[in-house]
Amino acid sequence: MTAPLRIENLPDAFAKRDHPTVGLWNRLEGRPRTVDFDRALRVEVRDALWMLTRQWQLGEFRGSDAGSPVTATYSVATATPSRFRPTSGGTVQNLPAGRPLEDIAERRPLPFAFGPDRISYDLRLAIGRRWLKMMSRNLPIRHHRRAYVDRYPIDLPNPAADADTPRVAHPSVWSTLQAASGRRMDGYELYRRIKLGHEAAEGIPLVAPPHRTLLNNLGTRLVKWFDDLIDQPAGDVTWDPRRLEHRFSIAAGQQGGTEKVLTAQEYPGGELDWHAFSIDRNVQMGGTTAPPAPINRTVFPAPVRYSGMPLPRWWAVEDGRTNFAAVRPDSTDLARLVVLEFALVYSNDWFHLPCDLPAGTLAELRGLAVTDVFGRRQWITPAGAGADNDWQRWSMFTLDTIGTDAVPADTGLFLPPTIPKVADGPALEEVSLIRDENANMVWGIEQTVRLPTGEGRSGSEAAAEILAHRRRLFPPTAPSTPVAPIAYQAMTSVPGHWIPFIPVRVPGDSRRIQLQRAAMPSEIDQRPVRPRTALLREGLDATQPRSYFVNEEEVPQTGTKVTVAYNRTRWADGQVAVWLSARRGTGRGEGSSGLAFDLPVDTRPPT
Repeated sequence: MTAPLRIENLPDAFAKRDHPTVGLWNRLEGRPRTVDFDRALRVEVRDALWMLTRQWQLGEFRGSDAGSPVTATYSVATATPSRFRPTSGGTVQNLPAGRPLEDIAERRPLPFAFGPDRISYDLRLAIGRRWLKMMSRNLPIRHHRRAYVDRYPIDLPNPAADADTPRVAHPSVWSTLQAASGRRMDGYELYRRIKLGHEAAEGIPLVAPPHRTLLNNLGTRLVKWFDDLIDQPAGDVTWDPRRLEHRFSIAAGQQGGTEKVLTAQEYPGGELDWHAFSIDRNVQMGGTTAPPAPINRTVFPAPVRYSGMPLPRWWAVEDGRTNFAAVRPDSTDLARLVVLEFALVYSNDWFHLPCDLPAGTLAELRGLAVTDVFGRRQWITPAGAGADNDWQRWSMFTLDTIGTDAVPADTGLFLPPTIPKVADGPALEEVSLIRDENANMVWGIEQTVRLPTGEGRSGSEAAAEILAHRRRLFPPTAPSTPVAPIAYQAMTSVPGHWIPFIPVRVPGDSRRIQLQRAAMPSEIDQRPVRPRTALLREGLDATQPRSYFVNEEEVPQTGTKVTVAYNRTRWADGQVAVWLSARRGTGRGEGSSGLAFDLPVDTRPPT
């Protein structure tokens, strides 16, 4: 091994460079000749011809967006929806003015009664209290209060009668009826008779003619007060119990005497916006009003500004509050990729034009002419024009067309007369439709039921109270002494608030399945247990009871939840709107009722 070289005089070796393997390094540093960097930051172009040549080679001179818009002139044709039709076969009616569209589309009749033996007393007592208060303010007719209480009484149920079980099984309901019976009146009966054309003083004895006129005038005021208090449908309701959603159509007149019909096919309730509607060209509702004159306006386009947009000048510090690097879209997240491309690429290519439209307007742009800085005028066409069934057509905020016919695409914009916020009351009814794979059926679980006093109550507690009361009325017989160590049980029992839906075939179709409401036998007398909510009692309270069916696809694996509650909001003029509505939501998955058949039961006493 060669010994390492040893240099005795290192400075002399550096000076004479006797050993070239010894390196020599000097640090290179810039020597600024000025302390002013303004000229360097201007990025001056030394060879303008070279820059123009490179732009020509890259095709930048082919762009047609070199001029910035200065003015824009547009013409917008507007129409106001004036006709309304619930469901597909409902009666066409005028669209009420001064009411949000959610109110008109969701409202359902008030539950004054759930059949002959199921009376709701909350609204009845409220109307009666209002009537007695109106009479108390008028001294001449104050002494007729007792006559109205006797004519429209609140009957006290019989605890020993099985028909009165829903009214006496619950302690709160029973105590309320005991307090109201003989002291308050059934105001709904008076309200109903006045609506049918009867006089308010009819049947009241010893009423002088001047007092009769005063009572009849108060009756008219009572009807108007309650009609303005809670909105009710004038005809058919929009709720489709088979599909568990609202279905309705609205129509607006257009130029030339034609009309455009918009249909909401699957509106679950809650927030109603433009995307819930589709254009229905196969339906004509008639009777629409003529549209107003088109809006012609010349405006100044304003550049679009948003946080984090690329700056149009060099050497400008961009805002760091928007961190686009933190957005990590997936390869299939097309919506996020499109937004990122717009945010990172385009800066000064987008402009917005002011156009004020009132709520409840169906607008269509008839034309748009843009004048740029070079004085050229360009005609702008809609982005989504073409055939409606063209799969390559893409646009935003436009409505699709029902069906697959080759019709021209609609490029209009619909601003529905809706409200941004609705105050929701507590749930009066709540039903969960779940799948039970073990029992091979669907269950409608009444999570919340409405008591006769109007408030909601847990369905399990209400069912347990009714079962306990019926057991007191019909005490079970003592079981006989078993003669064998094992007994046969045909079927187990389920709670009373679980309503079964069994799969049946659709008539005329050997493959499609629908869900039919069934009933479980009672533990007391084997009579069928009927549902207590109006959602599941569909068809039971009719003059001729009918079966209730639900489409199978409406109950997915996650289940379906339907609630009924009061809603309150204010319209643009400050007027209050209150209505009762049903809304559909997503469930919490599958469940099991524990229902089983053909079970052996051990009859031997435990040791």
